[in-house]
Amino acid sequence: MPQEFFPDHTPIDPWFYDLHIPELSELGTPYVLTDYQILDDGKVHTKEIQHLIDTAHENGGGVIVVPRGTYMTGSLYFKQGVHLYVCEGGVLKGSDDISDYDLKMTRIEGETCMYFTALINVDGVDGFTMCGSGTIDGNGLKSWKTFWLRRAWNPACTNKDEQRPRLVYISNSRNVLVANLHLMNSHFWTNHIYRCDHVKYLNCDIFSPAAPVKAPSTDALDIDVCTDVLVKNCRMEVNDDAIVLKGGKGPWADQAEENGSNERIIVEDCVYGFCYGCLTCGSESVHNRNIIIRRIQVHTGKNMLWLKLRPDTPQHYEYITVEDVECHEILNFLNVNPWTQFFDLKGRTDKPVSKADHICIRNCTCDCETYFNVKKEDSQYLLSDFVFENLHIRAKKNGFFEEAIQNVQVNNVVVEELP
Repeated sequence: MPQEFFPDHTPIDPWFYDLHIPELSELGTPYVLTDYQILDDGKVHTKEIQHLIDTAHENGGGVIVVPRGTYMTGSLYFKQGVHLYVCEGGVLKGSDDISDYDLKMTRIEGETCMYFTALINVDGVDGFTMCGSGTIDGNGLKSWKTFWLRRAWNPACTNKDEQRPRLVYISNSRNVLVANLHLMNSHFWTNHIYRCDHVKYLNCDIFSPAAPVKAPSTDALDIDVCTDVLVKNCRMEVNDDAIVLKGGKGPWADQAEENGSNERIIVEDCVYGFCYGCLTCGSESVHNRNIIIRRIQVHTGKNMLWLKLRPDTPQHYEYITVEDVECHEILNFLNVNPWTQFFDLKGRTDKPVSKADHICIRNCTCDCETYFNVKKEDSQYLLSDFVFENLHIRAKKNGFFEEAIQNVQVNNVVVEELP
């Protein structure tokens, strides 16, 4: 196969083309839940399942097997050498009681703080596989309802005010594979990877509902200070952003050791149902470089490419390519605007100026409300070196404003304005 390159011309490593998904027999000694009296009985079996994980680790590794049936649990912590396999018809289901999730120092919403752990937690592991054709179900309906009640009572409440866990949190790890699973109904973010490298999500179905009860802030995948990530052949439909690039927030976020860049990220051959953003940079993000999203289909949503630029955070989004995308019923094809939610300069007297440059969007078709929703805001951010090429857009509003971007190239762009 011909050598491919990232947007800054760095070669794409062969790792990105290895799509091997191991069989159960390749993952080591199996520890089947029902063999250890962990039953499909409606009881929460957190302690028993964690003991099984610990036993597998002490015995040199293996794989926790979830057989057919539904098995309830709270926070689980996977260790070096221990994998997870969910069989067809098997469901690992999260408790809807927040007291079944531990309160620990963790990374959430661009900061390290005391918060609740996820249903599945992996930290400091080299080589973790979570696969099978079964389901990991967060069981988040109760927390979604209470979140909206809280928001009605206090419109200023934050995501963390309604105490709820994520579905999957993987941190400080490498050589991670998540494949073939149904990941659904998370209380909060569905998948969150932090300070990881060489992570693959293959053939996964990631879902949370937008109706009849909206599942608030259930992002499909939050990529937070990570390098070398592949998301391929996944279906994502969530009541928030699908692929989100995080990395820190605040007026000195670029100087904090816990924050950093996302680099060499590829999202390809995916299908999107409803979502707020197909690819979103922010709102907690410092630096994103060498990002490719290609060969995707979007059924409905709010933003195809969304660059959130915080006036209280120094940010740099560069070398991002979006290509071969087919969109239906999108609100904004491109959205670049200030993002002021929970704005806080924390005593800094000047506003940091951010940048977005070397953004290429090509070979796309889209039906949308607005093609170009871009605000020129030179006092806050500078946009430069954008390329729009081979686009066929049907939009109620064109909105193209060339002066918003320094050095913009437009080649073979057709915008049909709809009534």
